[in-house]
Amino acid sequence: MVKKWLSASVALVLTTALLAACGSKNGGEASPSASGEASPGGSGAPVTIKMFTASPEYTEAFHAYIKEYKKVKPNVTIDLEIMQSDYPTVLKSRIASGNTPDVFQTTAGGEIQQYAEYSADLTNEPLAAAMTDAVKANMSYDGKVLGLPVKGNLFTLIYNKKLFADAGITEVPKTTAQLQDAVAKLEAKGITPFTNAYKEWWVQKHILQHFIDAEAGGNAADLVAQFQQGKTTFKDHPTMMKYFDFVDYTVEHGTAKPLESDLNKEISDFATGKAAIMTGQGAWVEDSIRKIDPNIEIGIMGYPVDDNPDHSFIITGADQALRINKDSKVARETIDFFNWLYTSEYGKNWFANVAKVIPPIKDGAMPDLQMPKAMDEYLTSGGTSGDLAINYSLDSFHQKLGEIMQAYIGKNKTKDQAIDEIQKAWIQLGAAK
Repeated sequence: MVKKWLSASVALVLTTALLAACGSKNGGEASPSASGEASPGGSGAPVTIKMFTASPEYTEAFHAYIKEYKKVKPNVTIDLEIMQSDYPTVLKSRIASGNTPDVFQTTAGGEIQQYAEYSADLTNEPLAAAMTDAVKANMSYDGKVLGLPVKGNLFTLIYNKKLFADAGITEVPKTTAQLQDAVAKLEAKGITPFTNAYKEWWVQKHILQHFIDAEAGGNAADLVAQFQQGKTTFKDHPTMMKYFDFVDYTVEHGTAKPLESDLNKEISDFATGKAAIMTGQGAWVEDSIRKIDPNIEIGIMGYPVDDNPDHSFIITGADQALRINKDSKVARETIDFFNWLYTSEYGKNWFANVAKVIPPIKDGAMPDLQMPKAMDEYLTSGGTSGDLAINYSLDSFHQKLGEIMQAYIGKNKTKDQAIDEIQKAWIQLGAAK
């Protein structure tokens, strides 16, 4: 997920003092407060906003908009802390201790509900009006907009077009049989088919959701709820059982030591041509890949989950949310900051030109990247977008899923043990209590 990668065990703390003059022509003006009066942040009184996120891939992009906001609010300081390893646990600990950050990050969907009592209602703010309808739905609970998206997103298998062509693969595989044929052709040319970042727990949720969607037939939310309620298990669903087969297959035909491979390594292996297909990733990796090889030709493809080509689709939507602490002493100033990001001319272009992500707002520019363009072409030509199934479970479950699968890949758990433990985790951790 990164531009400047951090070790998964390191928290990056960036403190940026905002120094420049208010009302810059470049940055635009911050939104007024809810009462229509100017926010105290512009009066000269010192204001500090504590921001805690789990997206190290956007370190430079976050830093850029904080710097730009100097030109709008000269007396506001933003303390930006970024942590990837064990973020859900640390966040819960801080909230429980009464040390809730002014801004914190969660996943969308189920965690919108879980953290509703701590989240400011953004329904009537300009930033909510700027969101696309689909994204706004991902950020809402009980009729209220309680989060703001970090980005729009795209989840697919990613492949190197040149390596596919070199191997004589003329059609992107959509079934398991076609995938096996493509893998055989790649290996016949001495090309490693897969690169995996199985050291990262979160890649498993990105993979599993494709199998959930294929099994659910358009009712992913209902199927996930059945798992959370203990009404069903993997063994009741043949397509979901193939999730384990897929992971096994990528390990067997992938780069060495997958449990030692983090996201940084996976990006490097793909960008340098050491492997033809990236698993568990999406649109967020393209900028980093192209920094290594600006000329690489990247393709996207759905996961071939079974022998039905209609089950191979990409997944789009907003899966990450920033939340504003409703009890923060600087809640109004914090809301003003994000209203500015979502509505100013700088902000409208920040998503595409700085963060280089799919914009979650209606009039945001699309980044000049291959994967978002391929997504547009895929969807406009009648391609099917799957449901963002990861939104229906909490990240506490997803982290446990990743840890269980790491033990399974390392042969410390059998498939049956992994299935039983995943089922228990879904019941205990899957939904807001």
